[in-house]
Amino acid sequence: MTDSKLLHQEALALIPGGVNSPVRDCQAVGTQPKFVALGQGAYIWDVEGQKYIDFVGSWGPLILGHAYPTVVEAIIKAAQKGSTYGAPTEGETRLAELIKLHMPNVPTVRLVSSGTEAAMSAIRLARGFTGREKIVKFAGCYHGHADSLLVAAGSGLTTLSLPSSLGVPKSLAALTIVAPYNDPESLKKIFEAEGQNIAAVIVELIAGNMGLVLPSPDFIAALKTLPKAHGALLIADEVITGFRVGLGGAQELYGLKPDLTVLGKIIGGGLPLAAFGGPQEITSFLAPQGGVYQAGTLSGNPLAVAAGIATLETLAANPNIYSQMASLTETWTNGLTKIFKDHNLSTFLTSKGSASTVFFNQGPVYNLETALKSDLKAYGAYYRAMRDQGIWLPPSQFETTFLSTAFTPKIVNAALEIAALAVKKAFS
Repeated sequence: MTDSKLLHQEALALIPGGVNSPVRDCQAVGTQPKFVALGQGAYIWDVEGQKYIDFVGSWGPLILGHAYPTVVEAIIKAAQKGSTYGAPTEGETRLAELIKLHMPNVPTVRLVSSGTEAAMSAIRLARGFTGREKIVKFAGCYHGHADSLLVAAGSGLTTLSLPSSLGVPKSLAALTIVAPYNDPESLKKIFEAEGQNIAAVIVELIAGNMGLVLPSPDFIAALKTLPKAHGALLIADEVITGFRVGLGGAQELYGLKPDLTVLGKIIGGGLPLAAFGGPQEITSFLAPQGGVYQAGTLSGNPLAVAAGIATLETLAANPNIYSQMASLTETWTNGLTKIFKDHNLSTFLTSKGSASTVFFNQGPVYNLETALKSDLKAYGAYYRAMRDQGIWLPPSQFETTFLSTAFTPKIVNAALEIAALAVKKAFS
């Protein structure tokens, strides 16, 4: 039988860190990664044959669960016609139509292959459209690993930002201003000082990469007014929330009309696909119409497009899907809250729709600073105990768990029974 430890050792010799994305590494939770062999519905199996209830869903794309029959069928049919052409296909237009139908703020869209690529391209487009260079992002919001976005706040929010990764030039970091999430007063001061230089504000409307953190009403109000008042664009990063919190995304939920929207994960149905878009007034600046260059050999890949169309059509055809998933998520988080309370554990749980996070934190968590007060050792103990008992969670306190349409009340109740045993084992 294949062994995860052996596979990890082999991977370490060939792949930096043994993983192809750092979050898959399990050092932060005090263990080694399990290698996955199979996914079906709400479950995955590791190479040793252990079955898990999957609360990760490949970090969000699998809203229909693993190997959803309609999606699999669409991929197979597309693959039988060829995997890529490097030429336009009708499917690209059909997917763009679906996005426009459900997200009217995105009447035109450019397909790419990853969320990083989409966010990077949206920022370049914003700079090209406004003729300005600086951007504003929020601490704890993740928009991919492009150089301009891997920055941390320095000693003065309006004057200094510092690289948060080796290899990022200070000159590029200096063009990014980092503000605290959920702090409209800080954003106001930034615009007062730098408004004429700011091309765009990019934001996760619901933060999902410091754990799930919800926006306050006054923060949403500031996003609606401040960028526009100073001639800057608002870029809504809905890589996680797009088609996750509803067909119209978080922007519909909060009544926002962003100038540009970044999408990913669900729109590819589990295959590599992302997008950025907005009104033609802005997107016409993209080549070949305009002078903002962006390109990609595999952009609009027909397999990913087919999977995305099948996924969005399935979601749209079942109007009760979102309320059903939200109800199951509420059952899950309420059940966990009781379990933690029974063991006198300090936790703060957040949820929106089918997404949630357990912070081992006395709470409340409303920005990166408060999220970082979480007890990482406690989360590590929780993660290891849950994995040992058959629950698949993100190997990081600062990530989000997801339910899919494959979850049922029976599965959620079984997961809560497992959680009760795991928490008792970890903390008694």
